[in-house]
Amino acid sequence: MKRRRLFEAVGVAALGGAMAAGAGSLVGLTVPLAAVGALNGAISGWRGVYEWSCSRGLVAFTLDSTWGLTMTTAGLFANAVGMAMPNSGYAAELSERQNRHVYRRGFMPRKGFAITLGNVIGGAGDIERERRTRLITDHEDVHCWQARWFGPFFPVLYVGWMIAGGGAGMVIWLVARRRDRFTKVVESSAYFINPFEWWAYSRDDYWPPKGKVEGMGWKRPCCRPLAEVKPRN
Repeated sequence: MKRRRLFEAVGVAALGGAMAAGAGSLVGLTVPLAAVGALNGAISGWRGVYEWSCSRGLVAFTLDSTWGLTMTTAGLFANAVGMAMPNSGYAAELSERQNRHVYRRGFMPRKGFAITLGNVIGGAGDIERERRTRLITDHEDVHCWQARWFGPFFPVLYVGWMIAGGGAGMVIWLVARRRDRFTKVVESSAYFINPFEWWAYSRDDYWPPKGKVEGMGWKRPCCRPLAEVKPRN
């Protein structure tokens, strides 16, 4: 078992490093991005994360090693935090051959809230609860793929919305929402109605979410829930 994992780790590290070096050469970052690709490949290969038996896994690995390297770098940071914590709670059952790394705790800036950086999810919590498991498979996993598809634009767009949305929320509260809590209005504008979150909450069949101010932002889900469009094990 360990030999197979070692072979996969070495092979995926070599391939990921080579692909990342090619992508990095286009922007003058050959060596640092090659290191990112190799490290991601080594960790993911050792853990058996990528689903090689179908196109989804191949696409995930390819994007993580090329177009999505910005967030793969962030994911390495989250993995480093998780691996350094003695009680991070790495959840192999939600990671192996599922194209992501999941920690019950790990990197978790806000207690009780899951966070996704690249292909790494922290703060999964009590995954024995069905609702918490679905949060990972139907919400946070969407963020993994958003980071892959949008590549270097993802953090710019996501953080840009949070900053602009936070400012807009302050104005909205001053002008029209004084009856609601200031922090709740700002959070709704900056976070809950962020298009990337709207997308993820819609896929999770949880729109509108509990914390959003009623009547603010998008009225309906943007897409069908994943529970309706993908087979369940």
